[in-house]
Amino acid sequence: MGALLREWRVRRRVSQLALSIEADVSTRHLSCVETGRSRPSPGLVTRLGEVLDVPLRERNRLMLAAGYAPAHPETPVAALEPLRASLRAVLDAHDPFPAFVVDRTWTLIEANASVEVLLDGVDEDLLIEPVNVLRIGLHPRGMAPRVVDLARWRGELLGRLRRQVEWSADVDLAELHRELDGYPVAAGPAAAEGSADPEQSGLAIPFRLRHGDDELAFLGMVTTFGTPVDVTLSELTIETFLPADDRTAEVLRAAADARRDAEDPVPG
Repeated sequence: MGALLREWRVRRRVSQLALSIEADVSTRHLSCVETGRSRPSPGLVTRLGEVLDVPLRERNRLMLAAGYAPAHPETPVAALEPLRASLRAVLDAHDPFPAFVVDRTWTLIEANASVEVLLDGVDEDLLIEPVNVLRIGLHPRGMAPRVVDLARWRGELLGRLRRQVEWSADVDLAELHRELDGYPVAAGPAAAEGSADPEQSGLAIPFRLRHGDDELAFLGMVTTFGTPVDVTLSELTIETFLPADDRTAEVLRAAADARRDAEDPVPG
């Protein structure tokens, strides 16, 4: 317990004094906990995890290391069917714009039909479950050949993943980062003539993707659940893509209309 606690304190760059003040415990007692001379109460372990912003999965490890039962349940995704129904409703409401749900390792959990626009041309091997969204995004046989300004997009994704690794100390995410960082970096297609300068958008730098003869532009938005107490729920993320220009919105709506017509053809 002491070694894990010190690891998280150092990771968060918090001194023993600062942590003791925030957790309402004496510096002496905290020092004894870190050196193994004192066993913390379950309440203290909980407070320390909260103050250090330790992920729920790792708070359970702290509890186990201290000799207590895990404080947070970890419900298998398959057992979250009522929640998954709600997630599907959220994703469907975002249609005709792409949206999907991933877990802590970026494994795809749910997606709406408009994600097909992003997956156009992706190698079938990358779509075999479990599907990893970041692997699809950066793999040479995934979306990478269609990404405009691939080097910048790759840097953004790897940077986000690296920050997740630093915050969570997750070994699976660290391994994924090593894998993705090893992919070859080839230049993506040049931006379409007359496309907007992303530096002049005034909002955010869009993600640009070739789709047929069009160049689609998206702004990403991330949603997480507030105040979760379940480990699995705390690790789910809703990733949504909003059209950054009128042409992208037009292409997405046309694709959604064509999909609905194919599913429900008009009689006669």
